[in-house]
This record gives sequence, C-alpha cells and structure tokens, in this order.
Amino acid sequence: MSQTAAPRFRIGIDTGGTFTDIVSVDAATGAMAVTKVSSTPSNPAIGLVRGVNDILARAGAGPADVAGLAHGTTVATNALLQGGIESLGLIVTSGFRHLLEIARQSVPDGYGNSYFWVKPERLVPLQFVREVGGRFDFKGNELRPLDETMVREAARFYRKHKVQAIGICLMHSYANDSHERRVAEIVAEEYPEATLSLSCVVLPEYREYERAVTTLVDAFVKPYLDRYLKRVHDELGPLQSVPFLVMQSSGGVASSEQILRKPITTALSGPAAGALGSAVIADIAGFPDLVTLDAGGTSTDFCLIENAKPQLTNGGSVGQFPVRIPMIDISTIGIGGGSIAWISREGHLKVGPRSAGAVPGPMCYPNGGNEPAITDANLVLGRLPPALIGGGIVLGVARARAGIAALASRLPGNMTAEQLALGIIEIANWAQANAIRQMTIQRGIDPRTFALLSFGGAGPVQSPAVMDLLGMKACIVPPNPGNLSAFGLLAVDWRTDHMVTKVMHEDAIDLADIAQRYAVLEKEAVANLERDGIAVSQIRLVREADLRYAGQSMEVRVTAPAGPTDAAFLAGLTGAFHAAHRKTFGYDYAGQQKIELVNLCVSGFGVIDRPQMPKLAAGDGKFAAKGTRPVYFESGFVDTPLYDRATLPPGAQIVGPAVVEEFGSTTMVFPKQYVEVDQHGILLIRPVSSKEAMR
Repeated sequence: MSQTAAPRFRIGIDTGGTFTDIVSVDAATGAMAVTKVSSTPSNPAIGLVRGVNDILARAGAGPADVAGLAHGTTVATNALLQGGIESLGLIVTSGFRHLLEIARQSVPDGYGNSYFWVKPERLVPLQFVREVGGRFDFKGNELRPLDETMVREAARFYRKHKVQAIGICLMHSYANDSHERRVAEIVAEEYPEATLSLSCVVLPEYREYERAVTTLVDAFVKPYLDRYLKRVHDELGPLQSVPFLVMQSSGGVASSEQILRKPITTALSGPAAGALGSAVIADIAGFPDLVTLDAGGTSTDFCLIENAKPQLTNGGSVGQFPVRIPMIDISTIGIGGGSIAWISREGHLKVGPRSAGAVPGPMCYPNGGNEPAITDANLVLGRLPPALIGGGIVLGVARARAGIAALASRLPGNMTAEQLALGIIEIANWAQANAIRQMTIQRGIDPRTFALLSFGGAGPVQSPAVMDLLGMKACIVPPNPGNLSAFGLLAVDWRTDHMVTKVMHEDAIDLADIAQRYAVLEKEAVANLERDGIAVSQIRLVREADLRYAGQSMEVRVTAPAGPTDAAFLAGLTGAFHAAHRKTFGYDYAGQQKIELVNLCVSGFGVIDRPQMPKLAAGDGKFAAKGTRPVYFESGFVDTPLYDRATLPPGAQIVGPAVVEEFGSTTMVFPKQYVEVDQHGILLIRPVSSKEAMR
C-alpha cells in the first residue's frame, strides 16, 4: 500500500474490563474489519495499541494509512469506583466550609428515611476545605472583593500537605467567574504542581452542592486520565501524529486535549459508545424502540432508545458521587461473563457483582481463577464453543465443571454441575430482566412493546432468554456484537456542551438577554470545535433550555426553537416544556402555572461521515449446520445444530434450539424461538408463536 495515499482507515477502540474491541472502516471501500484482544488492566494502553496494530496488519496497512482513532475509556469511572479518594482539596467562599457535609436533604431509595441512612464519607476531609473571602450575589454583582491573601495562604497550605488536586467552587461563580479564575491564577503561582478544576468551567450552573461535587470529581480524575492518555501516546509510537479522539458521556467525541480540560465528561465513555452504535442498528433493523443490553466481562449496561435515539439526562451518578453533566441515560448492574457465583452467609446462591475480570478470568480460561463464573456455567451447559475469539482463548470445560460441581456440593438438593450451571444462568437472566423492568415500567413504558438489542461478548448467549422472560417483541443481535461499542465510536459526531444559569420568571423574561447569552454560548462552542480542526461548514449548533414550573425544585430540559429569540421563540419553548413535562410525569400545568427559565444550553456538533453497514451478498440462499453439540436445557441435553454466522445468507431462518457462532460472540436460539437473518446480517430472534401468528 502506498504511503503517499490519503489516510483512509478510521479505527474505533473500546477498552473493557476483559477484552479490548477494535473496529476499522475503510473510507475508500466501506469495508469493515473487527478484532478483539485481551485487555491489559495494569496498563490498558498496551492492549489498545496491540489491537490497533493487529487490525492494521490484517489490512496490510500502516500508520500513514490511519485517518483517526476514536476511543471509549473507563479510566475515569474506574478511578472513581476503585481508587481511594485522597489528596483532594476544596476552596470555597467564606462561610461555606461545610458545603459537602450539608449536601442535599435526599435519602437514597431503599432506606425509607434518614434514621436508617448513614451519609457516605465526604469527598474532602474538613481540614482540606479552605475558605477565602469575597462574594458575588446571584446576579453576578460583587458584594465583597476577593481576599487574595487568604487564597495564597490556602495554596501554601495545600503545597505543604502535598494535596495534589484542588477543586475551586465559589458562590455564584456561574453568574460571574472572575473570582474563581483569579483564585486559579494565584494557586498556580504558589503551587504550580497542583491539578486545578474550576466550577465555572466544569459546571457553570446554580446548586452549589452538585457544582462542588462535580468539580471535585473532575479534579480527582484529571491526573488519572492525564497519565493514561500520556501512556497511550507513548505506546502509539508511529501513530502519535494521528488524531486521537475520546468518547464523552454525552454521546460525542472530542480531542484528547479538549478532554483533559474537563475529564469528567468521560465518566461513562465506553457505555455511551455502545448506545450510539445501537441507535444506528435500531434504525437499520426497523425497531426504533428498544432496550439495549451490553453484557461484557464485569457488568451489563442498559439504555432505553426511542425513535432510534438514546435517552439523555443532565444529571446522574458515578458510584456514590452525584455529577451533573450531559450523559446518555445508562443503567448498570454487576452481571457479566466474569461474574462469580458464590454462596452467601445464609446459604443462598448469588451471582456477582464480584467479577473474575480479565486477570485471572473465569475458571475455564487458561490460568483462570478458582471460583466459577457465568462463562463457566455457559460452557458447562454446552452453549459456548471450546475456544473463544476465533480460537485465541482455549477453554477448559473439565475445570469449569469441576468448579461448579464443588459449589453444588455445598448446596442442598444433590444438584449436578449442569443443574447448578442452569441455576446460575437463570439468576443472571432475572437480574437483567429486572433491570429492564425498572428502566421501562417505572417510566410508564410496557417492555412488551419494545425489542431487546443484545451486544457485548457475553450478551447474545443469554439475551434471547431475557426476551422471553419479559415478553419483548424480538431480540436483535448485530453483526460482531462484541465490537458494537467500538463501531459506535465511528458513528458519532464531535460534541461540545456549554451552559449558563439564568433564572427568569415567565412574567420577567428578557428575550434580548437570552439572545445575547445564547450568542456567547454558541461562540464558545464554535471555538472549541474549530480548535479540534472542525471546519465551520461541518458545525451544527443546537439550543436547549432547562425549565420548570414556578415553585418546583427540578427542571426538564427541552430543545429550544431555532431562529430569532422573539415571542414565537418563547411560545415554542414553553409549549415544548409542557409537552416534555407531560411525557415525563404524566401531567402538566399548561395555562394553570407559570414557568421559570433556569439554564440556557448550547451543544455544538462537528458532523462526520458515518460508516455504512454493508448488505450481505444474496448468493443462492443455501446454508447448512457445520455440526452439532450437546446443549443443556431444562429437559436435559439436546443435540443442537451449530451454525457459522458468516455463512448465513440474508433471509435465512432457523428454528431453535440452535447455536450461531462467530468471532467474538455466540448467540443462542432457544427452543420455541426462531432466528431470521436480515439483509445486513442482523439476527432477529422471535418466539415461534409470533411466526405462526403472522401466517
């Protein structure tokens, strides 16, 4: 391949707890290639680069042929969930030292009331919270000047105690950020080694508690992500000059330089990519309303997709930390292929959330762990092949059966290894089904009117059974399901989000002020995208606003009308709010209660050319099983046909039981189900009863 040719390969990389998934798209031909390598938890950058080099070698390409890399990472999430929160400081306005202690008057579900709930430990010990004089009011008017002497004393205190990351959160900085920015300048002078995060940059929004926590979380993860991206850069070698984009929780990508300015935006980076890839599949498959199920090695992520668009939220949590950033609304449970089966103190069989991960892995893996996991159970039941990822990982079925049999011996009932393995899978399936029920029924959605889209390496082997438990319309399995998150990274635009708080009652809305503030936000968004090299012709801007009824404490975000900010704009905005409130809560107060405008938001998008999913060649329509394998169901072992997915033509139909195998994943078609292959190679699994009803 000529090294002088224009770069043509775009590569998506999704690093998970067990495997790193790689997808490349050839811009010249549209051809897509996938691979999967073991993750390297000690230094995830090694697995990333190994996968990229592998996929380039298969294409006979080199670094000069790569147009760009897009990456979904869990570094920020893992730092929050696994790393001890330490070496963190907070600078606040005088009088607000106990901001984190007071927090919010809200008790998590399941505790009933505050008498039974113990607040989690604060992010920053009280001795590392320093106050500085100076104050703005909510309109941004200075009430007291900044006390720079107190700021210097705080900076020297942190330097003395070697506090490495510092959050700066002053009252009403969303209305006037000059004090915060001056504090940052002084701290940088006194303690240049410190990592700083400013609330006016991270979350220029009112509600000081959420603003402070989000800023602190940003400060905490910044050194982790900085080290990780530097490792990636070092490992990339000849690929260092290639544009390197990182997925954000909001469903867009940004350059690594932009990400380091506000790393909290990557908190749910990996799962967000899967949701975006699912939205593409939903549209192609003709099922615009579905729930995604992304089962990996350590967890399963769920996302609700309506009209082929994932649901977004502007507030959520990562572990115990409430953060307010735009993010795709994703729910996670600790059930994955590596989730360990264990017996509780009460003698009950449990599955997860503890996971075998990539190292040592399930018992059946070479050098695997000593406790059986879900993958071991599926192997014992005959639902997995004797080797994974095209023979790259040879599985030890005898060791897996011995581990499950040892666990069965500790339970009453004289169960066989197969019976216990079936029970392990049943527990996992119900855990996933219950998570989907909470995501749908609690929002007034009947899951039976939705389809289930299953991906992730560990998803399709069990998801058709989850479909049956909920009575869903179909179970959809995209091509290369283990690599859908990596594919999603190539199907999303650049994105940058900007907002400002401006509370206005309906009777006192200043349209000129709104227009001016939107103009400032739009200018910031365009500047960010141009900094990433996006041409103005590729930039698209979307206005949004957070509104509420006067007297409410929480807002609903709606899309604001384009065009002039006039009376028609205001009417469209309030109409959109009433409709969104009615959809979200089942009622509205249109014509009865005045509204309040709270936040103005602008999202800037750098539009890209999305990869197209190729259609399968028609051929003669003939196909056959490549063999059989005993597979265990409730009735016992059944000699079950095995199919190579790559040989299934469009229109092929198979009645279960059957096993469909491919590189990176295995799909089960259970008894009383059938699978059909569409023109793009997507598997559509439905109950046989629905097929009979269509006749």
